Amino acid sequence: MGIRVDTEKCTGCGTCQPACPFGLIDIIDEKARINVAGCNLCGACKDACVYEAIEIEQTVVQVPASDEYRGVWVFAEQRNGEIKGVAYELLSKGRELADTLKTELCAVCIGYNVKDVAQLNAHGADKVYVIDDPALASQTEDPYVAELTRLIREHKPEIVLAGATPFGRSFFPRVAAQLKTGLTADCTGLDIDTEKKLLRQTRPTFGGNIMATIICPLKRPQMATVRPRTFRRNAPDANHKGQIIKIDFNKSAVISKTRLLNFVADMSEKVKLDDADIIVSGGRGLGKPENFQLIRDLASALGAAVGSSRPPVDEGWISYPHQVGQTGKTVCPKLYFAIGISGAVQHLAGMQTADCIIAINDDPDAPIFQVATYGIVGDLFKIVPMLTESLKKG
Repeated sequence: MGIRVDTEKCTGCGTCQPACPFGLIDIIDEKARINVAGCNLCGACKDACVYEAIEIEQTVVQVPASDEYRGVWVFAEQRNGEIKGVAYELLSKGRELADTLKTELCAVCIGYNVKDVAQLNAHGADKVYVIDDPALASQTEDPYVAELTRLIREHKPEIVLAGATPFGRSFFPRVAAQLKTGLTADCTGLDIDTEKKLLRQTRPTFGGNIMATIICPLKRPQMATVRPRTFRRNAPDANHKGQIIKIDFNKSAVISKTRLLNFVADMSEKVKLDDADIIVSGGRGLGKPENFQLIRDLASALGAAVGSSRPPVDEGWISYPHQVGQTGKTVCPKLYFAIGISGAVQHLAGMQTADCIIAINDDPDAPIFQVATYGIVGDLFKIVPMLTESLKKG
């Protein structure tokens, strides 16, 4: 693939310059010159050129046959035999994707002595592939990569999803590399292009300043990781029946390069935002660290956890475990207070699936009001103490 300027057609008009999002175009001797080393072939300059002087050459790649790869798969991560909640969240979304494509939804669970596997069926899976072996108890990456890759090559699903947990972020890209396919990490949205039958994978990019929708038209499977609590977990349906297919662990085919010596839980993180039903978060609008006491007082009156947007954490007003957003925690409480938070896309990515969002901000045009269930425009230093006092009085 490559990009070139046809100097016979180029007039040096300069309309392509502002179209380039990376500023890679200069007008030299009345001709456009593109710094191809930094170009990602997005085509914005080509679309802007009215003289059709910019050409993009693309390598022809064989597209997989649509009937060769079928099915939506979810990697059901477990820890010490307990299936993680993100697996059920992905099954809920996966069910939507599979129904749109009119195909089956499958889960893959790898580990040792895994409990409640049938719950994966109750949450929407038509089939559950289970590899259960004592050698998989330590959750070292090499055997997980080998076994999931083996199953994908054998059954050829068109979409494979996993949670963007520490383990998922670590081993899942290795699976994609083995399969020589693409992987979109930390997605905040998934849907199907019904015309082209492609998975549309949305995630924040350029530091979270814009949302990019990514497709993988030339390789299969289409793979993505999704942060926990991005999607709602549907209630289990006991009437939904499915198969549980046990697969033998192919020990002879795997040589693990690492060995787990010990697992030490992080006891320093005492802020359990993940499990909180109510979260009260403060932002830059608080002005200074001492004013976070307003957030703590309201949280205490509500029996809530204390959260924060990124700026207060960066300024050292509050510690990182409180951060909600793209680079912090993704939460899905029943009630979320956003106080003095403007609503940058980075923060919205971490809390917009809350059942009810109450925003308090003195700027009526703040983006947070676009996602808020209820919005209060006014001085937080007057509103929050009044609200806290009312709650204390009962």
